[in-house]
This record gives sequence, structure tokens and C-alpha cells, in this order.
Amino acid sequence: MHPFAYVAPSTVAEAVSVLNEHGDRARAMAGGTDLLVKARANAWELDAVVDIKNIPELITLSVNGDGLSIGAGVPCYQVYDNAEIVDQYPGIVDGASIIGGIQIQSRAGLGGNLCNASPSADGIPALIAHSAVAKIASVNGTRNVAVEDFCTGPGRTVLEAGELLVSIDVPRPAANSGAAYTRFIPRNEMDIAVAGVGVYVELDGSGQNFVSARIALASVGPTPILATEAGDSLAGKPVNDESIAAAAVLAKDAASPITDMRGTIDQRKQLIEVLTSRMINQAAERARG
Repeated sequence: MHPFAYVAPSTVAEAVSVLNEHGDRARAMAGGTDLLVKARANAWELDAVVDIKNIPELITLSVNGDGLSIGAGVPCYQVYDNAEIVDQYPGIVDGASIIGGIQIQSRAGLGGNLCNASPSADGIPALIAHSAVAKIASVNGTRNVAVEDFCTGPGRTVLEAGELLVSIDVPRPAANSGAAYTRFIPRNEMDIAVAGVGVYVELDGSGQNFVSARIALASVGPTPILATEAGDSLAGKPVNDESIAAAAVLAKDAASPITDMRGTIDQRKQLIEVLTSRMINQAAERARG
């Protein structure tokens, strides 16, 4: 492994200064569960690793009237152990609770899951479904990027050299809304998704009709996918098998998977259709309380 300097700044300004100084040869470290593996494999040659765990903004988790803010360094267990998040953002909890095992979840977080930019990441689809936004800092200030636009390819993101993910901000869910995420894996636990689906729905006051929906897919494209047409198709439709089945077909059509050792194109497309139907139903059930 290439020798590197370890830096533990206490402010965002210090962190982005170091990242800016070293450019592509520096990386931020949150949990380290992906970074250290890649460093040992010499996937990156690093001159500096910037540990963000001492920066208050990056280890803060808050729920208020505006919504949810998840610091980039907040570990998964803090997300699913928070009663307010479990109540208001169940889809995000679904994803956070299945990233690795309990040991991984004590270090790894949704920020690192997003920055790792794996097409099969379990944390990203529910964030997309919830309309989450990534807050990014650099020496030039901050900018916001919708989570569905954050990943640009396998292992690649919109982060430029010298930039740092500060937080993931999620708007407050609408009344009569619900969300859910699930995946299909060959084993019972701690495996990589063959396909995954995250759904957020808002129902009308009667609970019988969709007002809006967002559907996001994992492991069926080079990046997580916002299936816009599938989600939009539910708006104004009754909550019934016909509406849900039609949206599930559109989600399947939005998938662009490959065949590899874990699954075929046809299998993945079929899984997306089945899982989308299940998650719409589960999100609607949660919306009804």
C-alpha cells in the first residue's frame, strides 16, 4: 500500500483545504470500510487521507420541521436507532439497516455509501425516492446536487478534486406518505443486491389514490436509476393492482442491467417488476399508517 499522510481536521474549511492541496491523491475517510480496501488494493495512490469524524457538521444527525439532515460521517446504526427517523423515513431505515453487518454499520454510513457510488448500493435508492440532496463543500463555497444526479458511473461521482460531501438533506415527508426499500440477494444477508427498489408515495386524504410517487432502482444500471416515468404514472391513479402493475412494468423498462455472475439481464428485469410492485404496496400501507 502506498504510504500516505493521515489528517484529522476539526472543521470543513481545514478538510477541503487539504483535499484541494492534494487533488486526486487525497480522499476523505468516513467509516473507511471502502476506502481502506481500495487503498490496500492499490486502486488509488494516495498522499493524504482526511478523516472527517472530528468535524461536527459531518457527524451530526438531526430531524426537525424542515426535514432530515444526515452528516456525511454519521454511521448507519445511528440512523436506524433514531425513533423519529424510523417513524418518518422508513425507506431510508430499510436501506441503512442492511448495509453489511452490524460491525460494518457501526462505522459505515450513508455518506460513504453514496460517495462509493456502487450501482448496487443499498442506501442510495431510498434517498433518491425521498428527494434527498447532497451538500458539497470546497474552498470556493458549497453547492447542492440531487442524489439521483450524484453518481456518474460505477465508482464515479460529481465530486471534483478538493470537494467534500458534508451532508445528505432530506425534505420533510408529506402528509399521507410512506416509503420502502428492498433488494434481492442470493443469500440471506450480507450480499450484494442483484436488484433493488426504493419507493416513496404520497396518497390523498382518503388513502385510496396516489398523489405522487418516486421510484428508484439499484443494481440494474451503471448508476442508481430514478425511474421517473414509472413514478409519474401513479399520480392521480387509484391505489389498486392495475395502477401498481402498470408502474412496475415501466420500472422494468427503465432498468438497463447487464448479465454477470450474480444474475442475467432477464432475471434482473423481472426482479425489478416484482420488487417495484411489492414496494409500492408496502409504501402505500405505511402511508396509511
